[in-house]
Amino acid sequence: MNTNVGSQPPCSGLRWRSVRIDGRIARYGVGGFGPRVLFLHGWGLSGAAYTRPLEQLIGMGMRVYVPALPGFGGTARLPEAQRTLPGYAHWVGQFADTIGLPRPVTVVGHSFGGGVAITTAHRLPDLAERLVLVNSIGGSAWTDGRGVMRALRDRPLWDWGLHLPADLLPGRQLTRVLPVVLRDAVPNMLRNPAAVWEVAHLARTANLGPELAALAERRLPIFVVWSKRDTIIPESTSLSLQAALGDPHTITVPGGHAWLMDDPHAFGELITNVIHQPLPAAFDQPVAGAFPAAVADGSAA
Repeated sequence: MNTNVGSQPPCSGLRWRSVRIDGRIARYGVGGFGPRVLFLHGWGLSGAAYTRPLEQLIGMGMRVYVPALPGFGGTARLPEAQRTLPGYAHWVGQFADTIGLPRPVTVVGHSFGGGVAITTAHRLPDLAERLVLVNSIGGSAWTDGRGVMRALRDRPLWDWGLHLPADLLPGRQLTRVLPVVLRDAVPNMLRNPAAVWEVAHLARTANLGPELAALAERRLPIFVVWSKRDTIIPESTSLSLQAALGDPHTITVPGGHAWLMDDPHAFGELITNVIHQPLPAAFDQPVAGAFPAAVADGSAA
C-alpha cells in the first residue's frame, strides 16, 4: 500500500510519489481537484516529460494521476513474461488498486500509452468511463514510401527512427519540446535500454483491432485524437484504428506527434471538452457501488 499518501489533502500541482507494486518500486505523479484523469505516457518517456500539459489539466480543474510505466521514470521493469500489452494493462490495474484510485476515471493515453490504455480498458471494464487516444498506437496499417498499404508490423525500425527527428525539429518544437523529450528519454535509455527497445517492438507490432471492436460493442465513449503533422503515427495507422472502432469521436489538431507538449493549453481545452460531454445512457458501465465509499472523494489517492 502507499505509505506516502496517508490522509493528506490533494495538492494543486503535480507531486511525485513512490509505491511498491508486487514488491517492485513504482513512481507516479498526482495533483489537483475535480474529475479524475489517468494519463499513460508514450514510448521512451515518463510522466515528467508531460508536466506542462498535465499541469494545464490541473489548472483547469482536474485531478491527474500519471504513473511512470514499468521500465521508465524510476519504475521497475516487469518480469520478462509480463512484458506485453496485457502485462502493462495488468500493472495499471495493480497501480490503481495500490493507490486506492476511485473508479471509474477518464483514461488518456499518448502514443504507446494509448495502446496500454486500450488494453487496460478492454481487460478492466470497471476502470475507464471514457477513453482518449492521443496519437495512439493500435492501428494495424501503414503506408510505405511507395504509397502501398502494408501491415504496421512490416514497418522497419529504421523508418520509425527516420521520422522521429523530422517530427520533433520543426519550428518552436526545437526549443520547447525537444529538450523536454531528451531530458526524460536519455536517462531512461541509459538506465534501462532493454526496456526502451522492448516497448518499441510492442508499439511496432501492436494490432489492437479485436480489443477496439470489443470496446466499441460495449459503447465505451472513445475519442481518437490525431495531429496533422504526425509522422510517427501516420494518418493511415490512425485511420485503421478508427476503422476498428467503427464510428468513434475523432478530433484532428495541428502539430506533430508531441503536439500536447508544444501546446498544453490546446490539450487542456480538448480534455476539458471531452470530459464535459455526457456519457451515453446505454454505456455498459459496471456499478460504481462495488467500490469502497471511503475513497469516493479521492482523499486516499
